[in-house]
Amino acid sequence: QLQASGGGLVQAGGSLRLSCAASGRTFSDYAVGWFRQGPGKEREFASAISWSGDHTHYADSVKGRFTISRDNAKNTVYLQMDSLRFEDTAVYYCAATRLTTITLKEGIGVDYWGKGTQVTVSS
Repeated sequence: QLQASGGGLVQAGGSLRLSCAASGRTFSDYAVGWFRQGPGKEREFASAISWSGDHTHYADSVKGRFTISRDNAKNTVYLQMDSLRFEDTAVYYCAATRLTTITLKEGIGVDYWGKGTQVTVSS
């Protein structure tokens, strides 16, 4: 199972760090990604990291502001979000796959989805 946490209310320009913790399996076997769904919007890809942490991907909308990382010893993936904007307001979900970050970006072959965590950015 995956559990996302760390969401909250923050002013524009502020920062939050999301965590995605896994239980019950070897987390290091999985590529992990973050997706988000804003009010009235479709779910979209935000960021992904390979099982080793060597490869990362970012949506253009978050590139340069968000940083994904992982600590396999703690079975946790992090999403550091800086310079937050109003349009970053969304429910953020983490997802894990035994495939690659390339397929994960498209939402293909996801083995596990975590429950979301709400991020609200006030303007």
